[in-house]
Amino acid sequence: MTEALKLPIIDLISPDRISTANSIRQACIDYGFFYLVNHGMEEELLGKVFEESKKFFLLPLEEKMKMPRKEHRGYTPLYAENLDPTSSSEGDPKESFYIGPLEDITTPVNLNQWPSEEILPSWRRMMESFYRKLLSAGKRLLSLIALALNVEEDFFEKVGALDKPNAFLRLLHYPGELGSSDDEIYGSSAHSDYGMVTLLATDGVQGLQVCREKFKQPRVWEDVLHVDGALIVNIGDIMERWTNCLFRSTLHRVMLSGKERYSAAFFLEPNQDCMVECLESCCSESSPPRFPPIRGGDYLQERLRLTYAS
Repeated sequence: MTEALKLPIIDLISPDRISTANSIRQACIDYGFFYLVNHGMEEELLGKVFEESKKFFLLPLEEKMKMPRKEHRGYTPLYAENLDPTSSSEGDPKESFYIGPLEDITTPVNLNQWPSEEILPSWRRMMESFYRKLLSAGKRLLSLIALALNVEEDFFEKVGALDKPNAFLRLLHYPGELGSSDDEIYGSSAHSDYGMVTLLATDGVQGLQVCREKFKQPRVWEDVLHVDGALIVNIGDIMERWTNCLFRSTLHRVMLSGKERYSAAFFLEPNQDCMVECLESCCSESSPPRFPPIRGGDYLQERLRLTYAS
C-alpha cells in the first residue's frame, strides 16, 4: 500500500518571512512539494471554479473541439498527451483546457480561446479572475523562494523572469470508469513540471503521487493528500536548473481511482527571454554548474515538443 507523504504547510502571509523562507528551503530540498495556505483564494471561489470547469467538460466533444489546442491554448481531448516520453502508452486518459497569459507576450493578438458566452456566460470572467489571483500568489511565493535561496527577494523580478511571465492555467478532467482492466491506469503518466513553480488546486478526489528519487529503480511512490483550503505547490525543472539541483523537481503522476477528478494547475514559467543560469548561491568549486545557461522560452518549447511529439 502506498504511504501518504506528510508535506509541510507554508503560510503565504506569515509575518516572519525569514522563518517561512527557511521552511520553504527545507521543503524544496526534501520533497520539491509543499502545501500553501492564505494564498488569496477562498474555498468558495475554488468551488465555483470547479463548477465552471465541470460545465465545460460536460459539453459535447464537437463543441469542445471548436477550440482545439493552438499555441498551447485551448482544448486537448483524451489521450492527446503523453507526459512520459519513455512510455509506450497511447496517451494519458485525461482532457484539459489551457489558458495562457491574459496580456499576450508574444503577439499583439491574444491567442486564448474561450467557450461561447451563450453557452457558458460567466466562464471567461471566472477563469480570468482565477488566473490573476494565481499569478499574484505565484509572484508573492517567488519572493519567498528567492529568500530561501539566499538571494534578494526581488531576484526573479530583477532578472526579468516576472516581466510578463509565461504563465499557463490548465483545467483538467480525469474520467471515472475507463473500462475493465487489471492494470494500474495513470491519469497523468510520470513526469516533472517544466517551469519555475506549479500551483495546484484539486476537488478533493485523491490520485496525486510523488516519487522523490526519480533516478532510482524501482520507483517508490507516495500519496499527496488533499488539504482543504490549501494549494499544492511543486518545484519545476527550470527552478531545479537555476538552483543546480539543490531544489528538486520531483517526479509525480496521477492514479485513477474510478472516481471522476477535477483539478486546476497553474504553471508559472519565466519570461521567454529570461536567461536561466546557475545561481551563485547554489554553486561552488566543489559543486560547479551542472547545466549551461538557456533562454526560458527555448527550454519550454523543447519540453512541449516532446510532450506532443505524436
